[in-house]
Amino acid sequence: MAGGLAGAAALSQFPEFSQQYLQRMAGHVEELTRFVEAFDADAAALGVSREQALTDLAQGGAIGAERAETMRQTMIRQARLSAALQDLRGAGPFTRAYRASAFTDTELARATLKDFKPAMPLTFEGLVFGAVGFVAGMLALSGISAMLGRALRRRGPA
Repeated sequence: MAGGLAGAAALSQFPEFSQQYLQRMAGHVEELTRFVEAFDADAAALGVSREQALTDLAQGGAIGAERAETMRQTMIRQARLSAALQDLRGAGPFTRAYRASAFTDTELARATLKDFKPAMPLTFEGLVFGAVGFVAGMLALSGISAMLGRALRRRGPA
């Protein structure tokens, strides 16, 4: 019963956590997109492509090379988060759980978890996740108990 209650309490929080993660991701994507678009506008104003602008920036000494690499990484992150956001934006909580691999940005997950406050799951999906967590927790604790019991029986009396 304790394992079931712990599992229910933990898993019932997934819908709210995923919603908050998605909101935080959307904010990051908007800000990164603004930054990338400003860089692209600067390059266009000079009549060069993004890649040419990055190459030119990299040739501007040590700080230019660092800034060019930072900009490349920013563009990669923006594209990756945009794709994940597109994948998750229209998905409900059950589909988000199925697509859990889209929740792989550790910086975003840590920041979301830092601000996350557990809530009573009063939505349908919260109740379903809670029920699944309850069953999974009971099964996990029962399995651990059974393995420990078998191990102790094999040893015999001390």
